[in-house]
Amino acid sequence: MPSPLVLILASASPRRTELLREAGILHRVLVAAVTEHEDPSTDPAQMVLHNARLKAAAVSRLHPDALVLGSDTTVALGDRALNKPADLAESRAMLRSLSGREHTVHTGVCLLCPTLGIDESHDVTAWVRFRDLSEDDITRYQALVNTLDKAGAYGIQQGKEIIIAEFQQPISTIMGLPVEFIKARLASLGVLERVTA
Repeated sequence: MPSPLVLILASASPRRTELLREAGILHRVLVAAVTEHEDPSTDPAQMVLHNARLKAAAVSRLHPDALVLGSDTTVALGDRALNKPADLAESRAMLRSLSGREHTVHTGVCLLCPTLGIDESHDVTAWVRFRDLSEDDITRYQALVNTLDKAGAYGIQQGKEIIIAEFQQPISTIMGLPVEFIKARLASLGVLERVTA
């Protein structure tokens, strides 16, 4: 039986915790006290890689024997990042801009464990195509979902029948943590059995 390895999720996101739990990955949560880079003009892939590493590194410095997972997600329409909207008017403008179009969801994943020599970062992407949205559709969606808490002003796990026409599987990548990809990396690094139930 391999010795257990503590995996720490450096994120406050309840969705990421839920996805790890569903995947059978045992973990603790320790929120990194960092200021994320969120300039919408920054290349979306570089932004999520930077923020994922920033979170993971802050926690890893305190727990060098643990495997730390940092993650960050944004929505990209072309080369423009759509981060969390500041208010409902910006949320509506984002949803309007996504209407009828395909966009990319970028999730940065950083795995750090200095003791085991693990240090890697990945940009995992998936595409999503929106339905043509009416103003009423947007109002209905905003009433159902807290759009201010989500990059691109939407979350695929709730109310997707209102806004989404089609999306690339697996859905976990779009939800903010590509657990299938992470499990494959942990297996490749030889530590999956040490962090799963």
